[in-house]
Amino acid sequence: MTEKITISPVTRVEGHGIVNIFMGDDGKVVDTHFNVNQFRGFEKFSEGRPFYEMPMITPRICGICPVSHHLASVKACDRIAGVVPPRPAKLLRELMHMGQMIQSHSMHFFHLAGPDLLLGFDADPAIRNVAGIVQVNPELAIKAVTLRKYGQEIIRILGEKRVHPRFAVPGGVSHALSAADRDKILADADTMIEYLMEGVAIGKAWLTENIDVVERFGNFRSGYMGLVHEGNALELYDGDCRLIDREGAELAKFDPTKYLDYIGEHVEDWSYLKFPFYLGMGWPEGVYRVAPLGRLNVVDRIDTPLANEEFKNFKAISDGPVEPSLYYHYARLIEAVYAVERVKQILDDPDVLSTDILTESKGLTGHGVGVIEAPRGVLIHDYSTDERGLLTRVNLIVATGHNNWAMNKAVNLVAKEFVDGKNLTEGMLNRVEAAIRCYDPCLSCSTHAWGQMPLVLELRSEDGTLLNTISRG
Repeated sequence: MTEKITISPVTRVEGHGIVNIFMGDDGKVVDTHFNVNQFRGFEKFSEGRPFYEMPMITPRICGICPVSHHLASVKACDRIAGVVPPRPAKLLRELMHMGQMIQSHSMHFFHLAGPDLLLGFDADPAIRNVAGIVQVNPELAIKAVTLRKYGQEIIRILGEKRVHPRFAVPGGVSHALSAADRDKILADADTMIEYLMEGVAIGKAWLTENIDVVERFGNFRSGYMGLVHEGNALELYDGDCRLIDREGAELAKFDPTKYLDYIGEHVEDWSYLKFPFYLGMGWPEGVYRVAPLGRLNVVDRIDTPLANEEFKNFKAISDGPVEPSLYYHYARLIEAVYAVERVKQILDDPDVLSTDILTESKGLTGHGVGVIEAPRGVLIHDYSTDERGLLTRVNLIVATGHNNWAMNKAVNLVAKEFVDGKNLTEGMLNRVEAAIRCYDPCLSCSTHAWGQMPLVLELRSEDGTLLNTISRG
């Protein structure tokens, strides 16, 4: 006989997901499934639309990371239009992208994952949230909000709106950056770095003080994938895709527009979300992880000073890849520091104020692939058109999808380690949710909800008899 606990929906993530925990008569976890109730109709309803509309259509996939879809889409459109944007336009696109990384990473660490670390996995759910952070450390909460606002302001200055921006167009961008706006962004950059370094200190202290939990919490081996540029340096906007194995050895480095030669997608009958894997090793040996932990495991350096110094500390954690899932939070903060430092580098470049921001198309190619590192990992937009530029095929691999196997693995390990069906507590189940939060999934790229997100946990016997219920929200 088996019993099932259902967590529906998973909380403090973007979007809706469900965890089913299957238990034996002894109360021990037998198996788990993390299920995303995915419906993403964008691939089909975009067919027949002009390709140049996609940078405005696809950001509506998600209100959390619209910039990522906006830029991945326009990079695909560049290729369809047969154009290479001028260098100033590339700088401005990357600047907007850094704003996205700053606001997304800051929100996740301080608002979504932070309550578990700062208040405790077993804290009362009524306060284990951003409101609880405000009560415990109001100064830190204000800094967290300011960090997110800073990233969103970069997006607003360039894209006219904080959400669903209007900026990148095939061949470049719609308008140049003014000196006044450049100076406005620069004025607060050093303060934002100070705030982030405070976050780094908090994250490192927690990881050090709770190392026994860290080593037991979703610690497993896998491959890793991320974008790099020359010398395997961290790259978030453009570059080659690098895959390493569980030992850290390079498996492949390739032009990401050739992704179909390297990445396959496995299907399970209990989830609508596919499981990407490296074709060279097959399923399941070829599974890998992406996003901050994946990116820092595949790179050899970071080209900004403060982030690189912290990266050296990160690499010193292990002789090979850093594996425990909770280190995603540390890696995420390092990337946020890099993003602000990169903002300063871009704004100090003389080309950033240039009005040479658009290359005109001379003819269509019929196909384009755009790839970018979204906060949650490698994001792929692949479009095909007819001779008139109308879309005939759209394929999207959303960043969160790459980590589908990893999230399921983490959930399984954490549930088996911490959940006791005979003595069930809300804190045990929160640990299972926290395993998913490590990966900061953007499930809202495929599912959406309005209003309050309540959670009702029911423990039932095989015949359906209700044995226990925990509710919140």
